[in-house]
Amino acid sequence: MIVKIWMARKPLTFGLETSVLNAAEAMRSQQVRQFPVIDGDGALVGIVSDRDIRDAMPSKFLPGGTEENGTDLLSLTVAEIMTVDPVTVTPLTAMDVVADRLAKLKVGGLPVVENGTLVGIITEVDVFRFLTSATGLARGGVQLAVRLEACPGPLANLLATLRKQDAHFTSVLTSHDYDKAGYRHAYIRLESLGDHSIGSLVSCLSGEFDVLYYVSEGEAVYLEDDQT
Repeated sequence: MIVKIWMARKPLTFGLETSVLNAAEAMRSQQVRQFPVIDGDGALVGIVSDRDIRDAMPSKFLPGGTEENGTDLLSLTVAEIMTVDPVTVTPLTAMDVVADRLAKLKVGGLPVVENGTLVGIITEVDVFRFLTSATGLARGGVQLAVRLEACPGPLANLLATLRKQDAHFTSVLTSHDYDKAGYRHAYIRLESLGDHSIGSLVSCLSGEFDVLYYVSEGEAVYLEDDQT
């Protein structure tokens, strides 16, 4: 999935001369944690986060007060506290790439730029929404975690077996098994179990597959004593 599906369009923006106090009030009222800064031509020149705002106004800053360098808080602008030339993404950037960049940069959001024009912002909350969609959580059901050999065939066989049992799945994700080389984990969200209970379906699968656990109502139920 890509950014343009999940980004916030027409994000709150401020100009270089916007005061920090006005920006802080706008962020509070609009309930946003970061905003792009644009110049007089509408070009992106920076980004300001709620952390930047907090750092600009420690307890010794009071309206009418001054910093040690003599700057009046009332005249402090976002241009003086923003991150210049922020990292950006495009509407076609993949969402997992966004998640990776947010984690590495330790920021809450990234401006979205297309052909040099700011078209949106993508935040960690948008990544969370993407994650719940990709895992099928929004549609409910039970999720199975199964250890498979990391080669062609086992996953297709598992899905075929589920179909034979009239179990309907809504999402399939896989990841490497970091404990056992040559294996991977498959996470399958089941919207319907057919004629099975979760217990009987797991019993049916366990004869052929290494079922690790299932997740029901947000909690994992392990099928192995060592919970690996």
